[in-house]
Amino acid sequence: MKCLPILLACSLLASATASAAGKTASTLRYKPSQDEERPVIVDATIGPQGSDFAMRLKFDKEPFGEECKQRCANVTLFLDTDSSTQSGLQLAGNKKAPENGADLAIVIQGVREYKRQDAPPEVALRVKVRQLGSDATSADSGELLADLNNRQDPERIQTDGTTVYLLVDATSALLPSARKVRVIYHPPGSKALTASINGMAGASSGRGVQIFKRGSGNWGRAPGAEGKKPRANTGDNG
Repeated sequence: MKCLPILLACSLLASATASAAGKTASTLRYKPSQDEERPVIVDATIGPQGSDFAMRLKFDKEPFGEECKQRCANVTLFLDTDSSTQSGLQLAGNKKAPENGADLAIVIQGVREYKRQDAPPEVALRVKVRQLGSDATSADSGELLADLNNRQDPERIQTDGTTVYLLVDATSALLPSARKVRVIYHPPGSKALTASINGMAGASSGRGVQIFKRGSGNWGRAPGAEGKKPRANTGDNG
């Protein structure tokens, strides 16, 4: 895949915000088993950036494309935006699940679309963001806030090799906020990984993980990371 324009990358590397991003410790790390078929997140850096949650997600292999074919990424990250298990997701039949209390579910999928029988499939990285109320019993039962992909939403999704850069809008009036946010990632067949990050109500929420250069269309790579290029919500297609 194409690298970001050299000018943007150099601009970010030279900026103070890029320096801060390079020094930010990973939020979550995971070592997959050798028999894991689908791409999984092995390193995640997540934090508030303005009115968004910024994410730099490194996979163990490319999350979409010809290499993974029909076994591309299908992972879900949960954000408990008020660090309270009393609001948000309540998984049916599992009151002790780490995901309970999550207010946002971010589903990241590598997809293949066959638009013509005589043409090869179009590949893309799709991201669905759902808000989970206390009546939600699964990651699919919440309200769809955004349905994005890297081809149509370059202002919110970029990819470069095994790394995905993502901005998740946190401006929903019904989304709870607090000084701390709980992050949950549950790899298949493994224990859930959890971490705490600054929330939107924190004093430093606007100066958090500066993964992306601010400004319309100005994207770049944080130091030491790979880095490539979301659309108004038009409804849930599945």
